[in-house]
Amino acid sequence: MQKTAERIAELRRELNKHNHLYYVMNAPEISDRDFDFMMKELEALEKEYPEYDDPLSPTHRVGSDINMSFEQAEHVRPMLSLANTYNIDEVEKWYSSICSALGKEQTTIVGEMKYDGTSISLIYEGGRLIRAVTRGDGERGDIVTENVKTIKSIPLDIPAETGRPDSFEIRGEILLPWTEFERLNREREANDEPLFANPRNAASGTLKLQNSAEAASRGLDAYFYYVLSDSLPHSNHFDNLREAAKWGFKMAPILTRLQSIKAVDDFINYWDSERKHLPVATDGLVFKADSLREQLNLGFTAKSPRWAIAYKFPAERALTQLQFVSFEVGRMGVVTPVANLDPVLLSGTIVKRASLHNEDIIKKLDIHQHDMLYVEKGGEIIPKITGVDEKNRQVDARPIDFVTHCPACGTPLIKISGEAATICPNKYGCPPQIIGRIEHFAARKMMNIDGIGAETAKQLFDCGLVRSTADIYDLKPEQLLILDGFGPRSAQRVIEGAEESKHAPFERVLAALSIPNVGATVSKKVARAVKNMNNLMNMTHEELTAIPDIGPTIADGIIEYFADKNNIDNISRLQAAGLQMEIRQDTNTLSSEALAGQSIVISGTFTHHSRDEYKSIIESHGGKNVGSISKKTTAILAGENMGPSKLEKANSLGIPLLTETEFLKLIGEA
Repeated sequence: MQKTAERIAELRRELNKHNHLYYVMNAPEISDRDFDFMMKELEALEKEYPEYDDPLSPTHRVGSDINMSFEQAEHVRPMLSLANTYNIDEVEKWYSSICSALGKEQTTIVGEMKYDGTSISLIYEGGRLIRAVTRGDGERGDIVTENVKTIKSIPLDIPAETGRPDSFEIRGEILLPWTEFERLNREREANDEPLFANPRNAASGTLKLQNSAEAASRGLDAYFYYVLSDSLPHSNHFDNLREAAKWGFKMAPILTRLQSIKAVDDFINYWDSERKHLPVATDGLVFKADSLREQLNLGFTAKSPRWAIAYKFPAERALTQLQFVSFEVGRMGVVTPVANLDPVLLSGTIVKRASLHNEDIIKKLDIHQHDMLYVEKGGEIIPKITGVDEKNRQVDARPIDFVTHCPACGTPLIKISGEAATICPNKYGCPPQIIGRIEHFAARKMMNIDGIGAETAKQLFDCGLVRSTADIYDLKPEQLLILDGFGPRSAQRVIEGAEESKHAPFERVLAALSIPNVGATVSKKVARAVKNMNNLMNMTHEELTAIPDIGPTIADGIIEYFADKNNIDNISRLQAAGLQMEIRQDTNTLSSEALAGQSIVISGTFTHHSRDEYKSIIESHGGKNVGSISKKTTAILAGENMGPSKLEKANSLGIPLLTETEFLKLIGEA
């Protein structure tokens, strides 16, 4: 038995090694025939001795035909998106800004490719892959471990001798190579199946297949771009990625250290054309501060890291004919003109429609009936009209006129003074606005009511079941069965989703209500400040604008929203249904009052926490963050490279400086 176990372990090591050489290094050492013989021997041994089976064995990479339903998992660290830019000047501006924030004339950054696939996070413990999670909404994603295990370029069990940490997370992009994309579309065409529009959609769809055997047949690949661990081998991003390559992960060969603006410009100019020779789809480049300490000190905005930026390659452009302009009404009543076009292939997808945004854009472009229009894809994702070929304009073509009445309900439209938007004011009688609010309320990032998307929201409205969001909580399973596409299980899923949404925190309820300009970020700030719905409903304009980052426009929208009886009635019903109308005690509880009454300015760079983390820490201990030094400032948390002007002003006003160590000691975090 001991010899059997040793042989199984030896075969697994050899097969994993040759998988890596073939799929990652592109340098096979043995023939396919020899590889197959080893695989068959291992399969036979595992079948004869099932006690030695291992879910991470190379024999399991073919996947299973068992149907899966994906569970979700929270990311240990949020997977934020990158800030995008579309010209070199903005990349240079970003580079200068991080150098300035770090108090340096220049710093080392890393240039790498931005792959056009679907993001993935892999978690390893003791060298073994234990979980694979999609990006999702950045805070939680779908667990797709079984499908990811079928991707042969991803190591499943990493030996300790490679030097890998005991516990780490690695992030990357799941891709479908061009050759596999073309092969799949040839097969689908032969079978009279719909063709994939582009490799990105095919990769994303494959990762979500309920059948891992089918996923295994698609030929997915993966490249990795970031390693996270409490015990990383190096203090910089570049060397950690090079180290991860030794653990068996596929890294882009273009990974380059850059130490000047000129080097960045040269890197962009070279890869703008050379990327077209790569085996997978790309849509830009990514630049990151190399030093992990600098990354920590630069910190994050609400949506993206300050220490990284994505440069998108110039958009592809095409010329196609306008068929007609339709006018569509959104949930906030804004009427948007949409150009309906002769289909045109652009950046790998067929484009048939593009937003014209508002009346001013139509006039600026001087669009006439049946014009030939130039269309681009902003960031190679969203199509937009950028110009008109006036030379080919039809002689009798009339200019496109913006509608004067709502195309959905017939109400006269109004133009908001000082803004480009045209609005239908019939908020509670205009079907697209009501349906839009229902869809928004039930969306994943809002109340997360499974089963209510755009199509279902329209059905619920059309048959009279839901006319306000509170109606969702009165639904019965038998009522849903009359809707197209609903069976007993899908109907029950909606009811269960509505019940589960009653546990959603107060800030998500606020964001889901469609209060003008109160989205996910603003709702968190408002919820923390007002504590409960009753307080918010009775606040004055002055009280609202006193909340940090809440300006007059947001305050106006909140007051207008609560002045409407329809909204008050809807909220009363939501409260009666059991939704959370006050902030959870644990969310609003201070860690201590060690900084109560203090106004603290943060300046410089730090070792133990990022600047953003220190802002949260100050608030959690009763203090207030202030951006500039004044007589009201009580202290300055001073890190390295503190700006000389701030230091001079602090000294002139006699404001004490706290080192990072002194500050942590003050709040009890020695």
